[in-house]
Amino acid sequence: MSDTQEHQAGQDAARPQRTIKSFVMRAGRMTEGQQRGLEQGWPKYGLALEDGLRDFDQVFGRQAPRTFEIGFGMGHSTLEMAAAAPEQDFIGVEVHKPGVGALLSGMQAQGLTNIRVYSCDALEVLRHCVADASLDRVLLFFPDPWHKKRHHKRRIVQPAFAELVRQKLKIGGVLHMATDWEPYAEHMLEVMQVAPGYRNLAQDGRFVPRPDDRPMTKFERRGERLGHGVWDLLFQRID
Repeated sequence: MSDTQEHQAGQDAARPQRTIKSFVMRAGRMTEGQQRGLEQGWPKYGLALEDGLRDFDQVFGRQAPRTFEIGFGMGHSTLEMAAAAPEQDFIGVEVHKPGVGALLSGMQAQGLTNIRVYSCDALEVLRHCVADASLDRVLLFFPDPWHKKRHHKRRIVQPAFAELVRQKLKIGGVLHMATDWEPYAEHMLEVMQVAPGYRNLAQDGRFVPRPDDRPMTKFERRGERLGHGVWDLLFQRID
């Protein structure tokens, strides 16, 4: 190998590898209500990745069953779940600011205090801010299916994701996923069936009926009228 080749190889080895993201940062325009929700709600309910590992008992001021939601969109389901279960705590993560503002606005309108919010990559939050064996549930509802085959590597549900979530769930804790794209549902099932330390809670070993505690979205209702399916998966940490 020439000196030039050795120098190039050394540069390649030293260069940090770009992490493949499962989401795309979209430039979203915020409404006045969303902006107001962000300005008023973030100081009270917003959390920062840079703060590192958190004691969520201290953050919420109590011990309670704890749910971690990846990608809450505009926050409608999060608000509905938190309002229906005031005895539980919810940690929601969303990269898009309009959704964060909408959730914070809804929290204040409804007087909800059992939600805390991150606005960044959810996997980074799990890695750096959440203690092992501390979550009762992890929710992943309608993630981007990345339809094209060349984009499948961007899908969030991969073996490394399954292992990271398993570490953060308590024994007996549950990963709940839902998608309206059947090929992605099959992909999720394929990944989770071979992931160590989990048990599929579906009676037929595949998918479960929609659990009552997962709110039905307006898009899901419309899809149901059009004959479109939704697939729910529940996998429990057993080890």
